[in-house]
Amino acid sequence: MNELTEPFAPSLLANLRAASQVLALTGAGISAESGVPTFRDAQTGLWAKFKPEDLATVQAFERQPQVVWEWYAWRRQWVAQAKPNPGHLALAEMERRVPHFTLVTQNVDGLHHLAGSRNVIEVHGNIMRTKCFREEVLIERWDDSGERPPRCPRCGGPLRPDVFLFGEMLPPGAFERAAAAAASCQVCLAVGTSAVVQPAASLPLLAKQHGALFVEVNPDSTPLTQEADFSLRGLAGVILPALVKAAWDAEQPSAYTRVETA
Repeated sequence: MNELTEPFAPSLLANLRAASQVLALTGAGISAESGVPTFRDAQTGLWAKFKPEDLATVQAFERQPQVVWEWYAWRRQWVAQAKPNPGHLALAEMERRVPHFTLVTQNVDGLHHLAGSRNVIEVHGNIMRTKCFREEVLIERWDDSGERPPRCPRCGGPLRPDVFLFGEMLPPGAFERAAAAAASCQVCLAVGTSAVVQPAASLPLLAKQHGALFVEVNPDSTPLTQEADFSLRGLAGVILPALVKAAWDAEQPSAYTRVETA
């Protein structure tokens, strides 16, 4: 799966080159290639007795704010060690090639920003940011008295990671902007997403309903595979660099992993 075996379909490359608006939706798979555990990966150490779904909720934070804060601090340590992989870098390069490129990510690690992507919509927030649980405003500095979670310097409320918790709304305007980009794009890429978390998983279908070419990049099949015009089997860090090279470097076309047309 890591070797280039077949060329990309000419129609895929032609559509990508001709597109003035492209949407890419990314999920946990692309970050996993950078060593970031997926949300539902097995917990380890002190956290082995917890289910992620039981910690990432508004109710859990209200009931056990210290436990939830420390769990996210543990996850933040993983993220802080991670670096963008070739898949992240290829999407940043694609943005430089396409007049209007929108990257919608379900990931909270900020790796797309580190890779150089600029027009990024983080529909689930960013674990490296902190906000006030009470006022919903971002907080950059606070007095570290040792209390966990720390207290907001504005109102004294508890601080929390700026990530989506089950039981609350998505960041204001984030999904609306993502949906608008999906409805207007000519090509939609779904990269490393399980396609089971809504509403983000609906974006490729929305794009296709408005006439976009839908391309899935994933090692495994997903609920969206049957809807894809092209399903590219493999790792994002292998497929995406080859796709960018094949689409925009006509003198050195790249062969690639198996291409399946729906």
